[in-house]
Amino acid sequence: MAMNTQKIGFIGGGNMASSLISGLIASGHKPELIWVSDINAETRNNLSRNLQVNVTDSNQDVVNATDVIVLAVKPQILAEVASGIAALIQQKQALVVSIAAGISQKSLTKWLGDNTAIVRCMPNTPALVLTGATGLHANEKVSAEQRDLAENILRAVGIALWVNDEAQLDAVTAVSGSGPAYYFLLMEAMEKTARELGLDEQTARLLVQQTALGAAKIALESAESPEQLRKRVTSPGGTTQRAIETFIEGGFSELVSKALHAARDRSIEMSNLAEKS
Repeated sequence: MAMNTQKIGFIGGGNMASSLISGLIASGHKPELIWVSDINAETRNNLSRNLQVNVTDSNQDVVNATDVIVLAVKPQILAEVASGIAALIQQKQALVVSIAAGISQKSLTKWLGDNTAIVRCMPNTPALVLTGATGLHANEKVSAEQRDLAENILRAVGIALWVNDEAQLDAVTAVSGSGPAYYFLLMEAMEKTARELGLDEQTARLLVQQTALGAAKIALESAESPEQLRKRVTSPGGTTQRAIETFIEGGFSELVSKALHAARDRSIEMSNLAEKS
């Protein structure tokens, strides 16, 4: 079945769901083939008015109407939501795509049933502006066609990359899931220092933002590694070299490593806590 004829259901109509829906529609998916359930009437009205999709307050209606279900509710209510639709999911043999952080396939299978085809995803907040990076993992019940479908949904808001082992999603969380905040921290520090160096706030902010965008664009469009790119723009004895040496002397790489390991470890802890609840 072609991607643009698939009926896609979203349980939860928050920011990430609405971004995915906007991306799907922008890539040619018909709004009338998309269903969304949400308990909040204002959320439903906004989705209906802005995106012309089908809306309801019934999760069961969404499952009945669609071929694939995207679970886009908060992790703490997912057990209750999943249990409420489990029988219908089993009956329809629908694909379930979960974007709930920290909820393992083991938990999802326990709530939805052993035979459920589940793709677990770790998207990040730049998906809200269609430049997301998402890690995906499929359980053994997911067919090749269903993998393509899940990938297409997440690709509507950026890049989507498969990992072979579900545990690698903890690393994805540490790198891209939490990663935007690391860049914001660097931008924050650069902006603050730019003001100390005498630039006004607006000039400092725009220079930092455009520099971050430009560096990312060069890295994306180049076949060279970040190390090669860094060396290319670092003239011997120049201003850049002086700054880079200062970063290195301050233990920059070791600090980044420590931070990402800490984020990965916290992701594992949070998944374990969710399992017990």
